[in-house]
Amino acid sequence: MFSIEHEFDSTVITLVDEGQKPLQEDVIINNFAECVTLEQLDPRTDKVQKITLSPEQVRDLAAALDLPEGVYQIHETPDQGS
Repeated sequence: MFSIEHEFDSTVITLVDEGQKPLQEDVIINNFAECVTLEQLDPRTDKVQKITLSPEQVRDLAAALDLPEGVYQIHETPDQGS
């Protein structure tokens, strides 16, 4: 299950684990213009862990989900950036 909320400066996506137990903590994704952050509570330390990705890293992650094992580099043509 997930939810999507539009805030003033970002879109917030919350992923809720509904799989088999043990369940993972919710993942909160903040999509800003300049970066994307992923946050998840670490129950061992009771602290929120945060990862920040650039828009290019998000693009590469999305592409990597559908590719076989290997090393890749995406090259944009001038008309792809618009």
